[in-house]
Amino acid sequence: MTTTVPATGRVGADRRRHGRPGVLWALPAGLFFVLFGLAPIAVVAGLSLTRWNGLGDPAWTGLANWRALLDDADLGHGIGATVLLTVLCWAVQTPLALLLGVWAAAPQRNRAILSAAFFLPLLLSTAAIALAWLSLLDPNFGAAATVGPWLGAPDGNLLGDPDRALYVVAFVIAWQFVPFHTLMYQAAVRQIPASLYEAAAIDGAGRVRQFRAVTLPLLRHTIVASSVLMIVGSLTYFESILLLTGGGPGTATRVLPLHMYIKGFVGFDMGYASTLAVLLVAVGTVLSVLIVRTTGYHRMTSDREGL
Repeated sequence: MTTTVPATGRVGADRRRHGRPGVLWALPAGLFFVLFGLAPIAVVAGLSLTRWNGLGDPAWTGLANWRALLDDADLGHGIGATVLLTVLCWAVQTPLALLLGVWAAAPQRNRAILSAAFFLPLLLSTAAIALAWLSLLDPNFGAAATVGPWLGAPDGNLLGDPDRALYVVAFVIAWQFVPFHTLMYQAAVRQIPASLYEAAAIDGAGRVRQFRAVTLPLLRHTIVASSVLMIVGSLTYFESILLLTGGGPGTATRVLPLHMYIKGFVGFDMGYASTLAVLLVAVGTVLSVLIVRTTGYHRMTSDREGL
């Protein structure tokens, strides 16, 4: 829940008066981020300026790998597939997670039991989930042989259809990650005071009106945080697609992270793969900043802070 707080100077004075934590409290996390976040990015950025097959010493090539981006015939399709997968993931996961989170936040015991079962995918590894769905989507022995005709694929080969494969991948990813985002919404809804719903009910608001007038506005920042995780996370989906389709059929599901893997660990062109990695980091950073700045998330304040 968000509320209005006093001006910045007054907040700072209150924090000093009550012994609020200073910057030293963030030092361990900052060092961890520098060591395991920024340092690897710096190394990869350096490799993007070299030619290296993974063995021996990298050879300096300057901006040759960056110029090669313009001649990469698969790059444009990879960007398009990545954008489509990102849009699909957000459009599918956000409403499902939001509605399930609101539903699961209620105190009934049956909802708690169903919620616990629903969160089981969070306990499974990405590889296990991908292999399980690969078996289910097998057109010969899996459930896809039965479901496929209902979805317009008479042979049940959903993953082998270039027009449907990416949508099937988005469905599998949604099945894996909707429980996580549901958990975020469930926790956020439980922070909304019941008195707001009681006041809305007194004013004659029904369930739908209470959801639109009370729940949605107070979940605004949770929606933004969840959206950032979904969109930036879409730029890292790799192992699921590798196991489900290997980027195929053809290049239908060859998103940028998989394109980077193929260039680096199949073509042994680590320098160019590093260039793609730096490009993904830059795009993810820009998208995160744009979302945070345009939604006002960076101005979020709260009266329920910690120490």
